[in-house]
Amino acid sequence: MASHSTSRKPEPGAFRERRAVIVVDPLPVVRAGLSMLLASRPGFEVVAGVGTAADALAALDSVPSACVLVGLGLEGPNDAYWLTETIRARFPNATVIALGSRSDTTTISRALLSGAGAFVDKTVEPDEFLDSMDLAVAGEMVLAGPPSEWVGAIAGALDQGDRPYGPLTFRERQVLSVASEGLTSREIADRLGVRERTVTTHLSRIYGKLGVRSRVAALRAAASAGLISSTSPD
Repeated sequence: MASHSTSRKPEPGAFRERRAVIVVDPLPVVRAGLSMLLASRPGFEVVAGVGTAADALAALDSVPSACVLVGLGLEGPNDAYWLTETIRARFPNATVIALGSRSDTTTISRALLSGAGAFVDKTVEPDEFLDSMDLAVAGEMVLAGPPSEWVGAIAGALDQGDRPYGPLTFRERQVLSVASEGLTSREIADRLGVRERTVTTHLSRIYGKLGVRSRVAALRAAASAGLISSTSPD
């Protein structure tokens, strides 16, 4: 796991592909402030600012590959962690960045284990926040804000929690095998005769079992372990 530091700054606008952003936070002022900050960096377009998990998922239905900023202050039955897990299951092409406020190692680890690809504390400077966004949407694991001495504890928690489900099932191996042909989730669903949401759920579980956070990484890990060539059930 790589951590972000202020000494490693990408050139502003280095990632030029325009990326839709959904800001999820229970506080309207926070949503407005983040939206204004993101508007200052080329390549980002805030398409929605919402205060509930339900509204976030509705926005993702229109922009399924968006970058979603999830404030950890989102509480209730459908809290920030539930939302992150649901996004991972339903929208595997989305990027989730967890936003905390002076969060401790347990909170940060829980956010990452739920499926966030990065964590940024709201106490960081605006430039560091934007640099972290650039790195996160480029696929890097980012930790911005926590003291450097926390990194080991966070990494240890991830190592212990990355594989909660056990070995891959026969259906999960099928999904990976078809995914290796470069097909979309919808195309995989059509090939296997299941719903697209079923495929995204399988992919989310596969990521957890293999300890990875992207489809490409899952395919590499599965190929290395000889998992996607299996044709017999467990």
